[in-house]
Amino acid sequence: MVINGVSALAKLNTESIRGWLSSRKGWTRRSNKIIKEFQFESFRDSIVFVNRVATLADTHDHHPDIEVCYSTVTLTLSTHDAGGITEKDLDLAEQIDFASSGN
Repeated sequence: MVINGVSALAKLNTESIRGWLSSRKGWTRRSNKIIKEFQFESFRDSIVFVNRVATLADTHDHHPDIEVCYSTVTLTLSTHDAGGITEKDLDLAEQIDFASSGN
């Protein structure tokens, strides 16, 4: 797949990732991954969110690492085949933000 003239599996450079992070609330970079923590009112709300993320992940054929700690869900995205952050990660992160309804 090619997005904006770049393979979706091409590892992004630091400047591209910084630019994307500067326009996204809550996402941070840790090494070759982007991470965001989502807070919810209850454990049940966390699980509802995780199920929405699972549907998005299956649709994109790209699956984040998911950690659930009661009302906190931490998502970690990276493209293992590329050894870092790619457009696939950024696209899925944007879809997850939309699904989170402002978290």
